Parts: sequence; C-alpha cells; structure tokens
Amino acid sequence: MANNKSYDVIVIGAGPAGYVAAIRCAQLGMKTVCVDNWLNINGQPSLGGTCLNVGCIPSKALLESSELYEMSQKDLAGHGISVGDTSIDVHKMMGRKDGVVNDLTSGIDQLFKANGVEFVAGSGKLLTNKRVRVKTADKKTQTLSAENIILATGSHSVDIPAAPLDNDRIVDSTGALSFDSVPKHLGIIGAGVIGLELGSVWRRLGAQVTLLEAQDQFLSIADQSTANDALRLFKKQGLDIRLGARVTATKVNKDHVAVSYEDNDGEHSLDCDKLIVAVGRRPNSQGLFDPEAQLLLDEWGFAHVNKHCQTNIPGVYAIGDVVRGPMLAHKGSEEGMMVAERIAGEATEVNYATIPSVIYTMPELAWVGKTEQELKKEGIAYTVGRFPFAANGRARAAGDTTGYVKILADAGNDHILGIHILGRQASELIAQAVIAMEFAANSEDLALTIFAHPTLSEAMHEAALDAQGRAIHAARPKK
Repeated sequence: MANNKSYDVIVIGAGPAGYVAAIRCAQLGMKTVCVDNWLNINGQPSLGGTCLNVGCIPSKALLESSELYEMSQKDLAGHGISVGDTSIDVHKMMGRKDGVVNDLTSGIDQLFKANGVEFVAGSGKLLTNKRVRVKTADKKTQTLSAENIILATGSHSVDIPAAPLDNDRIVDSTGALSFDSVPKHLGIIGAGVIGLELGSVWRRLGAQVTLLEAQDQFLSIADQSTANDALRLFKKQGLDIRLGARVTATKVNKDHVAVSYEDNDGEHSLDCDKLIVAVGRRPNSQGLFDPEAQLLLDEWGFAHVNKHCQTNIPGVYAIGDVVRGPMLAHKGSEEGMMVAERIAGEATEVNYATIPSVIYTMPELAWVGKTEQELKKEGIAYTVGRFPFAANGRARAAGDTTGYVKILADAGNDHILGIHILGRQASELIAQAVIAMEFAANSEDLALTIFAHPTLSEAMHEAALDAQGRAIHAARPKK
C-alpha cells in the first residue's frame, strides 16, 4: 500500500467497537480502512481485540465447559442420570476454547471482506491534519489520511506494584485463560467481574479459590441487596471471598506464590500455586497520538468526548473502552454504530441509561438502570416488585431455583427505573428489561404482557405484578 493513501474513514482498533464501526461505515458507502495490531500466539493478525481473543469469548467458553463438568459431578444424578466417574482434560478444554476464538476472529475477517473494509495489520498513531501513521510488525511505516478517524483501541489489564506479573506464577486475566492444569490453590486479587468469572471456572474444575478484594463492599457497581445475596451463594459454593483485603506484597517461590495482605484485623499471608491479578482495566491511549495532535485526555487516560463520541479534534472520534462509561463490548459496539451513522449524516444516539451489565457466574447476575442505593441517594421514591425462581415452574423443572427478578419502579408514575436479576440465564432475561426500558415502559405494562408458560421469563411478569401489589404465584410479605 502506498503512503498517504486516502480514505473516508480510518478506524484504529478492531475490537467490538472498532470492527463494528468499520463495517457500518462501509455499509453506508464510505471507503473504510481498519488498522489493528493484535497478533495471536502464532504471530498472525487476529481481529476482535481483547473481547474475542482473550476476554469475553474464551472466558465464556471455559465457563460453559466448567459448568458442564460440575453438573456431571453434582447435578445429573438428581435427574436420574448416572454417568459414573468423570474427569477433566484441561488440554482438550483449552483446545475447544481456542477453536471457538478462531472461528469468531476469522469470521470478522470474512465480514470485512464481504463489506469492503480494508484491513491493515499494524499499530496506528494519530497525527495532525487527520493522518494516521501505521507501523507494522516488521517495523515498516506508512501514512494514511481520511476525512474522519475513529479511535477504538480498547483497554488493558491494570498492573499493581505489589504483584508484578511473571506470566507463570503471577498472571493477568489472559494468562488465567491458558493454564495447562488445575491449580490446587488459586489466588485472585480482585473480586470484580473478571475475578469472579475466572474464579468460578477454576473452582468448578477443582481448585481451592481465594479472592482478595480491597473494597469493603462486594460488587459496589451492582444493586447491593442483590450483590449481598450473590456473595452468600458464592461463598456457599466454595469461593473464599475476603473483603477489605489489600495486597501489600508477593514473593514467587519455586512451587508457590507467597501473598501478604492486610485487612481490619491486621496483616495476613496466603500461599497459592497461581495468582491472578484482576483489579481492573485502563484505556489504551498511551502512544495513541502524536503530541502535536493535541488529543485531550482526562486524568485516567480516557479520550475526552461528548455524548456523540466526538473528541476535541474535528473529525476525530473515540469509542469503546478508550472513552468514559462502562468497559463493555456491547457499549463499544453501539458507540461504533452511532459514530458511523452520524458521520453519514444520520441522527443516531446511544441511550447510556439502558446499557445492561452481566456477570457470567452461576448464578448469573444481570442488571440495567438504577440500583436501590442510587435511588435512595437521589431521593427518588420507588416501589419494589420481586419474584423468586423458587416459585417458577420452569426453574423447578430444571432443578435450579436460585435467585429472583427485582423490578424498581417510580412510586409516582410507575416508570421502570431498574431491573436486577440473580439466577440462571439472567444474561438472556435482562434483554426483556432493556427493551421495556427503551420503550419507557411502566411496571404495569410488563404486568399486562403475556409471557409463555412455563418459562423463566415468567419471573419478570410476576415481579411486575408484585410491583403492582398483585403477585399471583408468590405471597407478598405482610407489612
């Protein structure tokens, strides 16, 4: 490719935000190129960013495999199914995970070709005058220009000085997706989404798992009553979750990692075979632009954007993990769609109030909208509708009645303010909540909607009925 080749749009980054933006731009008739520097373990370009390569997809593949393994050991007998002794082949499990990843990443390559998106493998840097310098893996450089540039470079795991990675005993989430055997004792720094999901995988496969969480509150981003219920369930499963535990030092020995931490009771130590550092993520903005480009970042390294993801530089946009808001693949994808369509002259918006969050543990946690603590802080009067899966016929038939659906509605006008689900398939059920809130539904609207029987989704219906004070299949507590 010759230097100074011109496009209508240059997208830097091919994760869920970037590749969606590139495809939509091409669909809208714009000459589009996508620049991405991700290389797989074989040193070959691999589209999809963190999510598809070492994040959302491989972790869900391992969660699925580990859940089936645990089910074969603990749950099938209750259904009258005898399978005898079961064993785990970690190598084969990892091979299946890698196959899933390869299928999806190669699928993006086919989507690029089908939609006419040009792909350039290399690291892109924003220059002045709407130009991008691309450096390939073999150190060659070229300069591209475009009327519009979209920055979608994603994020990376946060490192902490107290636990420097050695990619053997101490690893980040990427390393935790590639263990070649089940650790006897797995330590995890951080009991957030990533720590809980990875901890669940290896606990099911037989590891003793200890999570050290610096915050005193469990899952502060979630509705607290729901989070506390989940905490009790996770501990009952065998996850050792220690809150207010601040790691102060680690030492890698021949066969284990010695972890020092402190809490309100003083100083403690913990020995584990492997240690995962899962304390959050930071935007990939370092080295993204030439200083002369004068891209404005905030104190955390996020690109400063308005509600339409426009940066301070005309014609330059930023989306996904590199900007404010939750670091969620679906949030980045929707921003990519919005920016592409706004470049094309359309008036698309992203409703940040209805972005769902999911934790893929078992039971799953999913929510959208306001939490009870947020409503209390804002002084908004609300009603609560709640229905347990223990009273749901489909959950009973499946043999898993853990959890519930909780609806928060405005006490004055009955508008749905938030919905929180703890239980099996919460990740699927939350879509009903998002749709309802997108259409500005009241709890009464859900109460008047017919749900198929028997389904888990009926719990949404019954929770709405409960918010109206007329639940049918569960007794409303007397005040």
